[in-house]
Amino acid sequence: MTLPSVDKDGYLLNLNDWSPEVAKSLAQAENIELTEDHWEIITLVKAFYQEFDLSPTSRALVRYVNQHLGPEKGRSIYLQTLFPPQPALMVSKLAGLPRPANCF
Repeated sequence: MTLPSVDKDGYLLNLNDWSPEVAKSLAQAENIELTEDHWEIITLVKAFYQEFDLSPTSRALVRYVNQHLGPEKGRSIYLQTLFPPQPALMVSKLAGLPRPANCF
């Protein structure tokens, strides 16, 4: 599969280019094999974007996951294991969303 156009950091230039296949390709480039746990968070982050029209920063991501999936998954360490090295950046990239503001 040919990846759509991305910026210098690997984020999609056009959000409409996203698909599950694109997510898999982006994840493969980051040495991440997507599981159901990954998809659960990706889906939730896409819902966050729909609700707030922005990608979640680290604290917002943890809080949102905690609210929707409970304290077991709404922890930084859990998200870190799924989306290293920086969960907010990585999950936004794989979800086809813009880079979160204030995340370096």
